[in-house]
Amino acid sequence: MKKRSAFTMIELVMVIVVLGIVASIGADIIASLYSNYLRVRTINRLEAQTEITLEQIAKRLQYRIKDSVIARKTGDYLALSDSSVDDTYNILEWIGYSNESMLGYDGQPGWTGFIDLDSTDTNSSAGTHGTLKTSESNLTKASTIMSALTNGDIDLSTAAKAAVLIFKGRGADVSKYGWSTTANGDGEYTLRVIRQSDTVFNIIDTAPSEIYEQYYLAHSAYAIVPSATNSQDFNLTLYYNYQPWLGENYSDANMPNQVLAEHVNLFRFRQDQSIIHLKLCLHDANETGLDNYIVVCKEKVIY
Repeated sequence: MKKRSAFTMIELVMVIVVLGIVASIGADIIASLYSNYLRVRTINRLEAQTEITLEQIAKRLQYRIKDSVIARKTGDYLALSDSSVDDTYNILEWIGYSNESMLGYDGQPGWTGFIDLDSTDTNSSAGTHGTLKTSESNLTKASTIMSALTNGDIDLSTAAKAAVLIFKGRGADVSKYGWSTTANGDGEYTLRVIRQSDTVFNIIDTAPSEIYEQYYLAHSAYAIVPSATNSQDFNLTLYYNYQPWLGENYSDANMPNQVLAEHVNLFRFRQDQSIIHLKLCLHDANETGLDNYIVVCKEKVIY
């Protein structure tokens, strides 16, 4: 009778041990690959989000009135160019000229940025009823665009809906742009104007002693504000459509705002000459479930 060969117990045990070792190594490899995938995916997402956030801020800052930019902390503010600005000043604030209304539509600008000093329609000696001629402008178009941007708050029709004209070269005293929290602000450099015709501004405030040829037209200030609940995990919020020259502040109730980024680890800014440097770091709030947070930092320069 023929005998059948079979695995011995030792051989079976050896096979089981070898298969266990192979399975263990394979599981470690798969786990490592998955962890690396999660990490790379998270880094890519954070890099994209950081870049988009910086780009959003830069687009607004591109149209800033450079002398108006301030750094703020609770109860205090300084010109961003001031050497005393340090990391405790964590709020960035500025007045932006109304670029959208300047561009206008149908090939014609809303406002040109130039005053015709020789025109008989430029009359600053008439006190609160002075006028300024801005040739080639179409202030009706500018008014329409501003109204759309501000939900009807600014439309150049009445004193209550006036925009502000800021002369280029008026001065660099940042306190005169209206950043005070007192009623009616302290906007010595901001001249409230409405539309008398498509090419003539009517001055609402007392006409200044000096009229300059070049101007900006502005309808809003902007603020980038971190929530201070956690110094290494906070939201970054953009506030807009408020007028500091009227005593308004970004922190007033119901002020329009938009969250730019969540889970911010760091937001820093500084100014060299007229160039603003931004640094932003975002983290993943341990979304991957790994032992430590993933942090991505990027920097941007705005001229």
